[in-house]
Amino acid sequence: MEDRQLSGEFKWSMLGDLNLGREHLGAEMPVLVYRLFQYTMRAVLAREYGTEEMIRLFRKSGELAGEEFAENILDLTLSREAFFAELQEKLKELQIGILRFEEFDEENGHAVLTVGEDLDCSGLPVSGECVCNYDEGFISGILGKYFKRPYEAVEVDCWARGDRVCRFEANKR
Repeated sequence: MEDRQLSGEFKWSMLGDLNLGREHLGAEMPVLVYRLFQYTMRAVLAREYGTEEMIRLFRKSGELAGEEFAENILDLTLSREAFFAELQEKLKELQIGILRFEEFDEENGHAVLTVGEDLDCSGLPVSGECVCNYDEGFISGILGKYFKRPYEAVEVDCWARGDRVCRFEANKR
């Protein structure tokens, strides 16, 4: 059997059965552990490949995650308003963040949204950088899957830059 994890392929089923595998510890873990993984991965990738390539890779992996999340967790047949409401509910339920749509213009495919208490950065020290590259991809993947056209989300405000929420502008490509 081919080792799918090393081949670059991803399937939702690779996430496994958390109830079976974590019978005593459960599916929850502290944000600290998630950030330890994320920020050490960012550091190693930036050292090995440079900052721009690290950012590109985080966006691409976030986009794949967003597409898979949309396909496996969200109802892609809902009306736009119902889909946005479900997305807000799921992100809060899974403790990813508190999503709010500030603007959405379906005609030109432009959206502005915020994520409060963002899993990736809320509470980080101010570095002057937008660091939610994974989130940029995640949002792009979700919107792209729902609207059946590619999207690109870019973070314009970030806790790590001194803002109190992360703000993203998303546009169809």
